[in-house]
Amino acid sequence: MSSIYNKADNDAILNRINALTPESKALWGKMAVDQMCKHCTSTILVAFDKQEVKSNFLMRFLGKLLKDKVFNGGDLKKNSPTAKEFVFKDHYNLESAKQELIDNFSQFAQGHQVIKVMDHPFWGKMTYEDWDKLMWKHINHHLTQFGV
Repeated sequence: MSSIYNKADNDAILNRINALTPESKALWGKMAVDQMCKHCTSTILVAFDKQEVKSNFLMRFLGKLLKDKVFNGGDLKKNSPTAKEFVFKDHYNLESAKQELIDNFSQFAQGHQVIKVMDHPFWGKMTYEDWDKLMWKHINHHLTQFGV
């Protein structure tokens, strides 16, 4: 599997983000391309301890149950539910949203030291490898959703 920490793999994701245009339409789901960029940025900020996510006991329990299947299984499921903190209903300047996503995702190429949270509010205890799998699968899922 490709790695968020590998510069070449990271650059490949950045190239895919740069390929997004205002005409990019979702192949599934309800998000517009600008909303997807904001959504992905927000999930990355959790790793950097810059985005708080509220989670109750039931959600943390569910996350722990699903973690191995999601992290070590196949692709993420289409139309999966998401935390309210990651839902963006307004519309945003696409170029600004893309640049924010690029600026944040590119930080992973500096290495695992950029990750500041090792206890995810949904998934529970995380390793640097867990973050690698989660961030890669998540960004790949959404870029594929928009055909890039």
